[in-house]
Amino acid sequence: MTPQDFVQETRYRVLRELASGGMGKVYEALQLGADGFSKRVALKVLHPWLSESSEFAQMFVGEARLVANLIHPNIVQIYQLGRADFGAYIAMELIEGMSLRQFLDLHSGKALPVELATFIVSRLARALEYAHERADEQGQPLGLVHRDVSPNNILISSEGEVKLADFGVAKAAHYLESQEGEQVYGRVEYMAPEQASCQVTDGRSDLFSLGVVYYELLTGKNPFLVEGEGLSETLTRLLTTRLSSPPGLTPMLAATLDRCLAPDPSERLESAGKLGYELEYAIYHKGYGPTIQTLARHMRDLEPLRRSA
Repeated sequence: MTPQDFVQETRYRVLRELASGGMGKVYEALQLGADGFSKRVALKVLHPWLSESSEFAQMFVGEARLVANLIHPNIVQIYQLGRADFGAYIAMELIEGMSLRQFLDLHSGKALPVELATFIVSRLARALEYAHERADEQGQPLGLVHRDVSPNNILISSEGEVKLADFGVAKAAHYLESQEGEQVYGRVEYMAPEQASCQVTDGRSDLFSLGVVYYELLTGKNPFLVEGEGLSETLTRLLTTRLSSPPGLTPMLAATLDRCLAPDPSERLESAGKLGYELEYAIYHKGYGPTIQTLARHMRDLEPLRRSA
């Protein structure tokens, strides 16, 4: 696939490649319109050889169907699902910034200030609250579960906006075949125990994953990963370890994180909305706290490290 292919077959002109993965590539592109109109977007393109695979094609198309109507400031917006001779593609909101994975790497294993980490996770909690509570046109709950909340699927814009992306392995009632009990999708080191052991998931599984992300922001490391160990060791640790919140948190925040990380879903916080409320209360109950401008300043401070990386 070349940039010329896109211009000839779609309304998009590819500018540069942004990322590449097992399922496809992501490009920065211009959406072209009448009278010289153009808009910068991100294009996720499924690898051509996977377009013939019903499983991967279903996941790719399913992501577009699920997320197309999720309109929330903390979720990456989907604009269009398209097909061309070179395969299927999704046009989506372009986020100028970096993934949370890149953000963490630039901190070189150092912990983030508690209030800033809490602010980031609170925005993600509100994104999950919105997704979990969505209903279809008949008012029936979609039962949407992201199932891959991890730093690779979280974006931070240069303006300090926090965005949840990549619902490619999400499940929703009546929309996708979840294949739970048969296959495991996502990154094991961020999975809830029930997901890693092929049991049925719900919104509380995403809360566990978000709790692991919060733990990593607070400590600079994933609690289930040990350098030099393989996937089986990570999985064993995930299924047998009950984590406790790291030091340095207020009793309220420690209790909140402990409930996110409870191995038994029944012991976790009951909803992402409850998590968002508790995190926001912790950082704003005195009348002030971090904002997107606070995070934007932090992003600017990281820019020299990013340029030299």
